[in-house]
Amino acid sequence: MKMSNNEEVKKMPDYLFEVSWEVCNKVGGIHTVIATKALTISKQLGDHYILIGPDVHREDVNLEFEEDPALLKEWKQVLFVNHNIRVKTGRWKVKGKPLTILVDFSQFFSSKDDVLKFLWESYRVDSISGQWDYIEPVLFGAAAGKVIESYVNYFCSATDRVVAHFHEWMTASGGLYLQKHSPYVATVFTTHATVMGRCIAGNGLPLYGDMTRLNADELARRFNVVAKHSLEKTSAANFDCFATVSDLTARECRYLLGKEVDVVTPNGFEDDIVWEEAELLEKRASARKAMIEVAEACLGVKYDREPLIVGTSGRYEFKNKGLDVFVDSLLKLSEDDSLQRPVLAYVTVPAGNNGPRKDLQAHLNDPNNPIDPNVLRNTTHYLSAPEWDPIIGRIKNSRLMDPACPVQLVFVPSYLNGDDGIFNKHYYELLCGMDVTVFPSYYEPWGYTPLESIAFSVPTVRPVGRRQTERTQGRRRDRAQRYERFGSSCGHLGRAEKLLRDGSAAIRFVPGVGP
Repeated sequence: MKMSNNEEVKKMPDYLFEVSWEVCNKVGGIHTVIATKALTISKQLGDHYILIGPDVHREDVNLEFEEDPALLKEWKQVLFVNHNIRVKTGRWKVKGKPLTILVDFSQFFSSKDDVLKFLWESYRVDSISGQWDYIEPVLFGAAAGKVIESYVNYFCSATDRVVAHFHEWMTASGGLYLQKHSPYVATVFTTHATVMGRCIAGNGLPLYGDMTRLNADELARRFNVVAKHSLEKTSAANFDCFATVSDLTARECRYLLGKEVDVVTPNGFEDDIVWEEAELLEKRASARKAMIEVAEACLGVKYDREPLIVGTSGRYEFKNKGLDVFVDSLLKLSEDDSLQRPVLAYVTVPAGNNGPRKDLQAHLNDPNNPIDPNVLRNTTHYLSAPEWDPIIGRIKNSRLMDPACPVQLVFVPSYLNGDDGIFNKHYYELLCGMDVTVFPSYYEPWGYTPLESIAFSVPTVRPVGRRQTERTQGRRRDRAQRYERFGSSCGHLGRAEKLLRDGSAAIRFVPGVGP
């Protein structure tokens, strides 16, 4: 882009703020997206690259965050005096160690109506039906917007180019605040998955057919997500730049939000997250040893030969992420007499839990300590509501509950952040020990987990291309209905089963494992 005098316009901002609910707070893939690009951006902008996340831990220790109380000390006092906002300043413990501000937004709880009133009066955002899972992130977003406004007024000059990048509807209220009160700050809104796309797919309705026939506003009322949809739709229309992560999601935005995206920015990650070969092989051996030991303790089995370890992970969306297809594949696989080696399936999906199993911890520390027979054998942690858990419900009274079955499943319902209480390993440290991963998602705006798997030399099975799925949807409809799914689920079942049966083929792609 050039000015009238042919002087090239500077494209890199002087300051870049990036706001996400997942800064120092792992919930899903956005955490990895931001964490792995921090090094590159920090090299370009230094401490003018500022990450903002929620202080969800407050008085507890945040293992991802290195606080520096002296950092920005004078400004923090000004922020508190002017806006009654407390923040922690420090560094995110990722490569690049970017400057990070964690916002305590709890003081906004008592004034939530004022925040919601502002959104309605300024933008007609309909928050009336929003529950706490809507209100809490909205309050964080609003607080983050005020933090940016205060920081810019305190540190920046009138000529500084300042950009504030907000991820997902959960932070969008902050960008809307800046649009109203600090229009000199350029705002970017990125949606990684639309509210309605996720709802439509998660409720078993066909999303990837004729989107022109979908009435998103009407469906939002049907699924009781009017507030979230309203905020997302409004943000798409009012931010300076509207972005998403794939052409597929851009199509959703066009029809479900009524807005063409300005730019598609596919997610990526630094390749330096992968260890050198010697360290990778060492971590792989450690991971396999740990997964087999935990499985033997949980399941009451003994592996005379190493099992084929297959895994899946991601957000706990039973249908959207294809967890139903994954489990059904295992169930069908357990009936296959041609299996040449045992299969050990790990589902590493965070879910409501009440901490690690005490009996399992004691047994792993000392094998003489018995496993409690009254505890659900397929889980490493105490599930908060096992009677309502979709995975447990799917395998209940099935062959997968039988210790003699050649196919076994272990559910890890905890974030693998190095402090889960059982493995005490990070996700990548467990991932690298698997032989194959399977991600049979129906709704997948941009698949991050398959790329992570490949990066660590673990073969992966992922969905067929969406266009191909749509061409063959009619032919597959009967089979899809057997699994209460639409279109894309069908192709994964056969692929997963084939790869799981052919254990030796999977192993050949991974160093350090014999046939």
